[in-house]
Amino acid sequence: MKSSLKILLALLVLLITSNLSSQILNPGDRVPVGAIVYSLPITNIHLVVEATHDSFVAGPYAKYAQKYLGVEALQESRESYKLSSVELIPYIEADPSVNIALYLGNQRNASANFLEMINQGLIMWSDSYAGKSQKMQYPNLNSNELYVKAMSGSNLTSEKSTLYRTVQSRTGSERVAVQQSQVVEKSVEKRAQEIASQIFHLRAKRLSIITGDTDATFSGDALRAAVEEINRLEDEYLSLFMGKSTTSVQKMSFDVVPKSNNEKQIYIAFRLSETSGLMPANNLSGRPVVLELIKEEQLGVVNMDVSITGKDKVIYRKPIVVNARVMDGQELLVQSRIPVYQLGELLSFPLGVATGRL
Repeated sequence: MKSSLKILLALLVLLITSNLSSQILNPGDRVPVGAIVYSLPITNIHLVVEATHDSFVAGPYAKYAQKYLGVEALQESRESYKLSSVELIPYIEADPSVNIALYLGNQRNASANFLEMINQGLIMWSDSYAGKSQKMQYPNLNSNELYVKAMSGSNLTSEKSTLYRTVQSRTGSERVAVQQSQVVEKSVEKRAQEIASQIFHLRAKRLSIITGDTDATFSGDALRAAVEEINRLEDEYLSLFMGKSTTSVQKMSFDVVPKSNNEKQIYIAFRLSETSGLMPANNLSGRPVVLELIKEEQLGVVNMDVSITGKDKVIYRKPIVVNARVMDGQELLVQSRIPVYQLGELLSFPLGVATGRL
């Protein structure tokens, strides 16, 4: 009788220690004693986008280019942005809306299988996060400082004016002209005329040096250095009429987390403005760039009745593979096959069963 009682007690202890249970935790719930907490994975689609920023700043003497140089010049500054690179990177994160408490018990297989499922990415620790460095780069603001050095020079000129005064002579009163000179600031057109004269002077000087029609003799490196310096000065002066163009790169990162209740699986990833560059999806001043997820045909779909609370099993997510496409209107920018966990199926696995690796 005593031996039968010992056997029953041993079976009861074995039953209690092998009872692996899991339950979902609601906000504010306490974690059961001896249980661990895990979460289900979700896919975050990370986009690294670069746009080329072309900036043109009109020259301060642009309106006089036709008059003094005989060429047309743009008189208005402008900016334009164009997408140059889009990189699509899927990251796996823990679903913050799902926390599951699981009691593994003392079984070796249960603990080993649980860790193996984490290594496979089917379940995750509840505080797991795929950290990413967020880098943003903004273009420099345009400024007339581009022309400060090229415009430096004499800004004053002397103007003569004729005044008259009345003097008494033997024949009566007479008006006598008096020349008066004063220093005033040069007008914009006057400075444009002087710069144009400098341009033509540099061109004549360069021709004289190249043809040898000059008192000084240039040869070899001296000739090359002289011509290069004249070319540099000419470009600086010409920019005062023709303007300056600069090119830079704007780089930003955007994240899209697909939702299972989105039937069309179409998301606005970010926006692009021709004048302001890359923008987040909620800024309506730019045109939308769309991320579209097309589900691939699922073969061998498993129909399993899974409850989030159960015994001797762990709940996990099996992802589905989608064709992710980033579209700018009708233009395809990038596409890639990626697994999306939150669009997949919920399945369960008995943790007490040993796998082939164990």
